[in-house]
Amino acid sequence: MTLTELMPLIIIAVILIAVAILFTFVPVALWISALAAGVRVSIFTLIGMRLRRVVPSRVINPLIKAHKAGLNVKTNQLESHYLAGGNVDRVVNALIAAHRANIELPFERGAAIDLAGRNVLEAVQMSVNPKVIETPFIAGIAMNGIEVKALARITVRANIDRLVGGAGEETIIARVGEGVVSTIGSSESHSRVLENPDTISQTVLSKGLDSGTAFEILSIDIADVDIGKNIGAILQTDQAEADKNIAQAKAEERRAMAVAQEQEMVARVQEMRAKVVEAEADVPLALAEALRSGKMGVMDYMNYQNIGADTEMRDTIGKLTKDSKEDDQK
Repeated sequence: MTLTELMPLIIIAVILIAVAILFTFVPVALWISALAAGVRVSIFTLIGMRLRRVVPSRVINPLIKAHKAGLNVKTNQLESHYLAGGNVDRVVNALIAAHRANIELPFERGAAIDLAGRNVLEAVQMSVNPKVIETPFIAGIAMNGIEVKALARITVRANIDRLVGGAGEETIIARVGEGVVSTIGSSESHSRVLENPDTISQTVLSKGLDSGTAFEILSIDIADVDIGKNIGAILQTDQAEADKNIAQAKAEERRAMAVAQEQEMVARVQEMRAKVVEAEADVPLALAEALRSGKMGVMDYMNYQNIGADTEMRDTIGKLTKDSKEDDQK
C-alpha cells in the first residue's frame, strides 16, 4: 500500500489516540455524572484539579453527595481540604449526619476537627448516640483500712465545640478514677460504700470532670463493688514485724557489746595472771639474793616454807569440808 492509501488509517489512529488521552486526562465521565446530579462543574475545573495533582473523584463524588443532601458546600472548600491532607468523604458524611440530626456543624469546623486527627463522623454519631466507657476496677481504701474495688460505667456525649484541643477518653477515665478513690477514701468504713454505692457516682459527677475535655459526661454508674484486702491489718502486721526486727537488732547489739566486754575482762584477767606468774617467778631469785646478801637467814627461809605448807594444808582441808557439805545436801 502506498502512503496515500495509509494516510486515512494514520489519521484515524491519531484521532483514537488523542481521544483516549483526552478521556484519560479529562474525567469526562465524572463531569457527566456531576451534570446529571445537578452539580455545575466546569470541565476546565476538572482539568485544573488534574494539574494540581488532585484526584477529581475524591472531590466531585462528595460534592454530589452533599448537593443531594441539601448542603451548601463549594468545590474550592472540598479541594482545599483535600490538599491539606484531610478526608473529604468523611467530613461530608459527618456534615450530612449532623444536618439530619439538627446539629450545627459548619464545614470549617468539621474540616478543622478532621485535620486535628479526630474522627469527625464518629464524633457526630456519638453526639446522637452517647458512648459508654467502662473503667477497669478502681481500688480505694476506706478509713477503716479495708480496700474497696469499684467498676464504673461512664456515659459520655461528644462535645463538638471542644473536639479541637479537648482531652480524650484517657483523661475522662483518669479523672473518674481519681474521684472514685477520693470518695472511697473519705468514707468512714467500707460498709457504707457497699450500702450506698450511688454516693460514689453522685460525688464524682458533681465535680465537673468533663471540663477541658472533648466530651460531656451524662452519667456515672457504679456497675460493681468488691471488697479487697485489709490494708490496715497488713500495714499493722508489717509495722509489728519491722518493730520486732528493730528490737532483735538492738538485742543483738547489746549481746555483742556484752560479749565484747566479757572478752575484754577475760583478757584483763589473763594479763593479771601473767603478771602474777611473772612476779612468782621472781620470788626464788629474790630469796636467793636475800640469802646471798645476808638479809635473810636459814631459819627465816624455813619459817617461810612452813607458812607456805600450812597455807596449802588449810586450803586442802577447806576444800574437803566444802565437798562433804555439798554431798550431804545432795
